[in-house]
Amino acid sequence: MPVVVVESPAKAKTINKYLGDDYTVLASYGHVRDLPPKDGSVDTEHDFAMKWEIGYDSRKHVKAIADALKDDNELILATDPDREGEAISWHLEEALRKRKSIKKDTPVSRVVFNAITKSAVTEAMKNPRQVDMPLVEAYLARRALDYLVGFNLSPVLWRKLPGAKSAGRVQSVCLRLIVEREMEIEAFNAREYWSVKAALTTPRGQAFEARLTHLAGSKLDKFDLENSTAAELAVQAVNSRDLMVQKVEAKPANRNPSAPFMTSTLQQEASRKFGFGARQTMSTAQRLYEAGYITYMRTDGIDMAPEAVTAARAEIESRYGKEYVPAKQRIYKNKAKNAQEAHECIRPTDMSVDAGKLARLEADQRKLYDLVWKRTLASQMEQARLERTSVDVGSDDGQVVLRATGQVVLFDGFMKVYEEGRDDAVVDDDDKRLPQVAEGDAVDKKSVTPEQHFTQPPPRFTEATLVKRMEELGIGRPSTYASVITTIQDREYVRKEKNRLFPEDKGRMVTVFLLNFFRKYVGYEFTANLEEELDDVSAGNRNYKNVLDRFWKDFSAAIAETSELRISEVLDKLDEALAPVLYPPREDGSDPRVCPLCGEGKLHLKTSRSGGFVGCGNYPECRYTRPLGGENGENGDRVLGMDGEDEISLRSGRFGPYVQRGEVTEDNKKPPRASLPKGWKAEDMTLEKALTLLSLPRFVGDHPDGGKVETNIGRYGPYVLHTTVDEDGKEQKLYANIPDVEEVFTIGMNRAVEVLAEKRANGGGRGRTAAKPLKELGEHPTEGGPVNVMDGRYGPYVKWAKVNATLPKDVEPADVTMDMAVELITAKAAKKGGRKKAAPKKKKATAKKKPATKKKS
Repeated sequence: MPVVVVESPAKAKTINKYLGDDYTVLASYGHVRDLPPKDGSVDTEHDFAMKWEIGYDSRKHVKAIADALKDDNELILATDPDREGEAISWHLEEALRKRKSIKKDTPVSRVVFNAITKSAVTEAMKNPRQVDMPLVEAYLARRALDYLVGFNLSPVLWRKLPGAKSAGRVQSVCLRLIVEREMEIEAFNAREYWSVKAALTTPRGQAFEARLTHLAGSKLDKFDLENSTAAELAVQAVNSRDLMVQKVEAKPANRNPSAPFMTSTLQQEASRKFGFGARQTMSTAQRLYEAGYITYMRTDGIDMAPEAVTAARAEIESRYGKEYVPAKQRIYKNKAKNAQEAHECIRPTDMSVDAGKLARLEADQRKLYDLVWKRTLASQMEQARLERTSVDVGSDDGQVVLRATGQVVLFDGFMKVYEEGRDDAVVDDDDKRLPQVAEGDAVDKKSVTPEQHFTQPPPRFTEATLVKRMEELGIGRPSTYASVITTIQDREYVRKEKNRLFPEDKGRMVTVFLLNFFRKYVGYEFTANLEEELDDVSAGNRNYKNVLDRFWKDFSAAIAETSELRISEVLDKLDEALAPVLYPPREDGSDPRVCPLCGEGKLHLKTSRSGGFVGCGNYPECRYTRPLGGENGENGDRVLGMDGEDEISLRSGRFGPYVQRGEVTEDNKKPPRASLPKGWKAEDMTLEKALTLLSLPRFVGDHPDGGKVETNIGRYGPYVLHTTVDEDGKEQKLYANIPDVEEVFTIGMNRAVEVLAEKRANGGGRGRTAAKPLKELGEHPTEGGPVNVMDGRYGPYVKWAKVNATLPKDVEPADVTMDMAVELITAKAAKKGGRKKAAPKKKKATAKKKPATKKKS
């Protein structure tokens, strides 16, 4: 029986049903090899030779495939039909040849299918081929580039910008988009303008609304009514005149359906309609694909297979009638820059199956499937036919003209099934339906109202609009959008609030640093051109090592030049580059760089582990700090009120907003302060809330067993503290975390005693036992010593020897593999200035054939 290898067990299970007992179907569980996260994995001195390593968890999967080949001497590689899938097949074949599991007489073939259906799989088996080496070489080039950028640029960031975590070839350009949009918003100056609307009624008493378009015989431009006075004069001009219908114009209009989904548009629409992030959309689509419900979901193609178009048109006629089927099939062409169109669009594998027939699916999968099904059918439906109507209402003297617009849907067409969402809601008067009127009809004025408006800055990106912009610029590819956007959030360069992406100070600093010292490599055109070169490699039209060589010559020179810079030089350069944003002109005309607190020191850009901030040059005498966003940002300083003679104020510091009692003086260099706890927003702060925070710690009462019990909020969150005095007169403290900040102010003694007792039962206090690992991963593969996943005050982390590496926010402890742990350990050790001393190896214990004894703590 031939051995068929796919990526995932879910895919293997589905394919096994179609192939039956004549095949052995196994899963590789994704990539089996990768570049070790250490220097020299890509050898730039020897023609970019790449040193691959089989992952710790992948070894058992490779062994299972090798064992199966002992009995079944034929290998069929059936991984996904894209560059990554081709690379997985190549890695598998290389790894198995290295193990000598593939012999000289072992047939090895590659099959691809765009959908996991019986017909698609069986047809693919009839048309095997060999691994596509140009596609593999494009993967090798991308992987080498990402390694060279990340492994060489990230250490420069660690040394020059404390708190910076990493840089990447595409992620840094993506971050630049978000940071530059934020700078546009900060530099934006709103301009006031007014409009005038009138509520009118027809002779038959039907109401409609019209907008003033002409005044004093001239057409109004957007800013002609620039203030309330001008708007009021316009209102008087309308009110002082009788109005009648001067012109009614009806024009036919058509609306065409959107193209079927590709990766980027699916991510955008799922974000608009369901609020799904890019990663959530792709993981949900992956499960639908593996279950055989939709075609392959990583694609930039929007064409549809002829048989699928025929099936869609038949389903439309069956469900909605012949009038909804256009005379000719609809053909779509991708307009995106660098689109490869290597695959079909994302569509259902069976057009007759709607979401209602898949009730057993999880809610997210059902929603996404319904979206794909409707979009696919709509893309092949008849256009919608509309009638757009405009009505001009004016005075006999021609001094004022108002216009009302609306539309009527004459035939809904594709709109019966689906309409594409919008990124930013826009009030559209054209969507209104107007009453029946005729030229010469007199209209009554119910009210004439002026409305104030201000021009709006460009909106912050959502994940959907960011993917759209990256696609327009030719940056990244369908398989990378989700991972890139997730990475910049995991690195805490960007945060997502209410579905909008905000750059953190740390991300802003990284972007400005790269723009000043590595501008070429975060350039939009450079990145897009590099993508084009890599596409040429995929097509077999360019040598990938030539691409790497040309890139590395310039990039290594830029790295060498920047590594010689001192941190002070870097900060001075960034301070100069950010000056317009950091020190905007003040209303009173004073020097924007003079400290507003002491009035003497000069403001300078500074860095900390949490990112960049602005601080006074008179530190430590003056401790004024503020975030990069400026004094008047969302968390700007303001006085909340007075408590006796003390002024209570809200301020913004390098670690976020805080409240303070009084001012810094000679006698009071450290006035009482309290940071806002997690979940408390600066804009919601009141004097009462501030005084509550400043009153902490709160005394709860005397513990039944002796000692006092207090609550407070610390750097690790809210907690209960039990303080006792031992026989030697020394204070003993037991801290117990509590989940809710509000409990700090309300918790009673009974609840406090219960929380403290739970802490003691779990090993809290003195003489506690060693914490139990959440997951034991085994011995470090190269250095020895146990590697475990632990639970800590910062959250779960990987522990090896004296290295503790925090897990990324999106990684569950149960999902951590040895490869992942080693990568985190290596990165953490490098951050601390070199690798930590390895844990003692247990070779001697093995030689004596005795179990290794555990060292006493």
